[in-house]
Amino acid sequence: MRPKAVVFDIGNVLIEWQPERFYDAVIGQERRHAMFAEVDLHGMNELVDLGHPFTETIYAQAEATPGWREEIRMWHDRWIEMATPVIAHSVRLMKALQAKQVPVFSLTNFGVESYAYAATHYPFLNDFDRDFISGHMRMTKPDPNIYAQVEETSGLSGTDLIFADDRADNIAAAQAHRWQTHLFEGPQGWADRLVAAGLLTAEEAR
Repeated sequence: MRPKAVVFDIGNVLIEWQPERFYDAVIGQERRHAMFAEVDLHGMNELVDLGHPFTETIYAQAEATPGWREEIRMWHDRWIEMATPVIAHSVRLMKALQAKQVPVFSLTNFGVESYAYAATHYPFLNDFDRDFISGHMRMTKPDPNIYAQVEETSGLSGTDLIFADDRADNIAAAQAHRWQTHLFEGPQGWADRLVAAGLLTAEEAR
C-alpha cells in the first residue's frame, strides 16, 4: 500500500548524532570510556528529550559530578559539534518528497531548546509538514503513546505512514501500530525503500 505520509527520525537519519565520537576526539577514547562508565550521560540526555530544561539539566549533572564537570558541560556548550554532520542524501529525500506534495513529518527524541538551537544551524528542521518532538510531547520513543499521538494529530494511521529510524526498538514500536517501517542504516537503503513504496522514482531518490 502506498503511504500517505513519510515520518523521519532525525538523529542518525538526517543528522549524525555520535556523542562518543565527539568525546573520543576531544578527551581521548580511554577517558571517554571512564566518563561514560561513571556518569549516565545518555540518561541525562533522556531527561532533556522528555522536556527538562537543556542548560539546567546538563549543568546540574556537571555540578553533581565535579570530577567530570568540564567534560559534562561540553554536552551543552559544544552540543552542535556532537550533532553533525548533516546526512545530505537524507535531506535531499525529504525535499524530493515534499516537491511531490508528499507530507513529511518528524518524529524525534529531542529537547525543546536543543531542537530550536539545532534549527538555527540546520534550517531544514523548520520545514517539516508536522513536527513531533519528544520534548514538547513529554514522552519519548519507543513509548507506544508517542506513536498514538502522531496518529491522532495527523489523522493517519497504520500503513498510511512509513517511518525511518536507526533504532530497532523504535521501529518495533511503530510496527506494533502497523506502520510501514525502515531500519535506517544509510541513506541509500532509505532511498531504495521510498522508491519501492512508490513515493519517488529512482532519479528523484538520487
